[in-house]
Amino acid sequence: MSYDISLKDPVTNETLCAKFNHEMTGGIYTIGGTNELWLNITYNYARWYYHAGVFAPTKEESKGIRTIYGKSGAESIPILQHAINTLQALEEDITEEERLKCISSGADGYWLPTRENAIRPLYQLLSMAQLRPDGIWDGD
Repeated sequence: MSYDISLKDPVTNETLCAKFNHEMTGGIYTIGGTNELWLNITYNYARWYYHAGVFAPTKEESKGIRTIYGKSGAESIPILQHAINTLQALEEDITEEERLKCISSGADGYWLPTRENAIRPLYQLLSMAQLRPDGIWDGD
């Protein structure tokens, strides 16, 4: 399971494109890069996105990464910056036991649900929002 998140044209609802190819990658990516402002993020990071204080004051109030859905790139910039800063300030991470269990089940590298891994896609979404602040976030 994963999140497919893209910046869409508010009029045509087409995925917006950058003027250059980028290599911002997630769980699915295009070899050689793409100019589409789209990112696939593994659901393995959800625990961090729903963590209290990241996207909402409490876990119960949080919509996680879906908080940016329907918002413009410009509106999402402070939200994403706050989420990044909050996650970076946390001292907790997955336990060694969780790490070994994930690795033994194939969830290694990008798929390992560490706090650090969860931060990287937020920086990529932030970059996309800065490229096209006029776009509207959509997710599938």
